[in-house]
Amino acid sequence: MAKPQTSFTCTECGWSTSKWVGRCAECGQWNTVVEAATPTGVLRALNPVAIGENRRARPIVEIEADAASHWPTGIAEFDRVLGGGIVPGAAVLLSGEPGVGKSTLLLEVASKAAEAYDRVLYVSAEESASQVRLRAERTGALHGNLYLAAETDLATIVAQIDAVKPGLVIVDSVQTVSSSAVDGLAGGPAQVREVAVTLIRVAKERGVPVLLVGHVTKDGNVAGPRLLEHLVDVVCQFEGDRQTPLRFVRALKNRFGPTDEVGCFEMTGDGIAEVPDPSGLFLSRSVIPVSGTCVTIAMEGRRPLPVEIQALVIPSGAPSPRRVTSGVDPARVAMLIAVLDRRYKLHELSKSDVYVSTVGGVRVTEPAADLAIALAIASAVTGGTVANETAAFGEISLAGDIRPAPASRQRGSEAKRLGFTTLIDAEALHVSFAIPKALDQSDRPHGPKRIPPF
Repeated sequence: MAKPQTSFTCTECGWSTSKWVGRCAECGQWNTVVEAATPTGVLRALNPVAIGENRRARPIVEIEADAASHWPTGIAEFDRVLGGGIVPGAAVLLSGEPGVGKSTLLLEVASKAAEAYDRVLYVSAEESASQVRLRAERTGALHGNLYLAAETDLATIVAQIDAVKPGLVIVDSVQTVSSSAVDGLAGGPAQVREVAVTLIRVAKERGVPVLLVGHVTKDGNVAGPRLLEHLVDVVCQFEGDRQTPLRFVRALKNRFGPTDEVGCFEMTGDGIAEVPDPSGLFLSRSVIPVSGTCVTIAMEGRRPLPVEIQALVIPSGAPSPRRVTSGVDPARVAMLIAVLDRRYKLHELSKSDVYVSTVGGVRVTEPAADLAIALAIASAVTGGTVANETAAFGEISLAGDIRPAPASRQRGSEAKRLGFTTLIDAEALHVSFAIPKALDQSDRPHGPKRIPPF
């Protein structure tokens, strides 16, 4: 019998080597290379295992296609992101920065599920049960079917699941739970992998959905091994700026629904509230038109949102004028300034400081906002105004032509629903190499003035 050869494998990425090293040469992680026995050809000579009739492979056309049944959580915006609700036996990972409201949202989900369906087990590995109870009392999430447990040991959590027999399990968070069967500290790659695999296996075997809270790194990625995102069925990201109460939930991965939906929420003193129609959150709605403003229709997933772009242009005495942006892509703004200077003959921009911002703190990065940004900057330079009932969307190329924006019909329908009577896009212009003449300058001291075409 041949003697098994000894090899060493990285538990993070699977890289193997013939001798032990302290750092993986593939992924660069420290202390992840462990000894693993490499099987010899003796195992390949063994007889195959008998396969039962119910496990035998069948043609794909003979397999029944049972659609996964969703049950609503009671929070419509969260159900929108999940594809209609939570699927029994599914594992959902919700990640986000500290303090963004992950625990508050899931506590609200637990309360709604406990009221409408069955028992819910909320496992807090970061706070005590009394702290969670105080938050639930403040947000109105108290219910008799909501069970709390403050545990950090994986085996104890599984025992709690067997004892309570809940219809939904929430673990906050997966990086703070550890298993005594695996070496390493809580949050390490080996511990996170073991905790995730065990909880997902429990979810599949018992048909109980599990919601996991995940920490993120400073880059915004889920902390721990990448395997965690591969194992779960749904990966949701909770985004939001601490300076504004608005929060967004996006699905980065969804085996049971689309990944282009966005849920809108607002953090209040009483917890988190749904925002089913966030159309008015990003508009200043000034009665009198103001120069340097223009409204665009941005797409957040499949949801159109009106966003007001504001621009301010002032002369600069510095050799390198400033370009300050908030909520928009700075590289995109720099390109639009160059296009306006070169193609539109607005040479004042090369000697002026330009400030571009969005209303409400929303971030718009899609090229469809180019036309509104260009109109806002041109309006700030010339002193003209864009009418309040006007919305613009379209992509501007380096040649100066305006290209159609995706989902133009959906953007136009939303604009008309909100009362915008004039839409400026590539289809409405009918010509390239021209910024639409949408600026009203009749109130200027020297009389009306039209901005010339390119």
